[in-house]
Amino acid sequence: MSPNQEPVFSEYETDTSQTSKLLRKFKETPFVPIGMAGFAVVVGYGLYRLKHRGDMKMSLHLIHMRVAAQGFVVGAITCGVLYSMFKEYVVKPKE
Repeated sequence: MSPNQEPVFSEYETDTSQTSKLLRKFKETPFVPIGMAGFAVVVGYGLYRLKHRGDMKMSLHLIHMRVAAQGFVVGAITCGVLYSMFKEYVVKPKE
């Protein structure tokens, strides 16, 4: 690259730290880490309850946990879409 050319990805080249990239992404889309954390909590709770499920069949317990985890992730995605629409169309000043 010649010295007088501007880099194509200047924003990404200046922001080299992985944690700063991750924090920037979390600020842009805050519901993604919320969905991931909720999924992890549901899976952890499901594993804990697996031992104390009583007479419930294993397959039924796993189906319930899968539905709960998917529901949490879909709910977080829906909230994220609604939040971004609110930010773009309601809060954004009209030009």
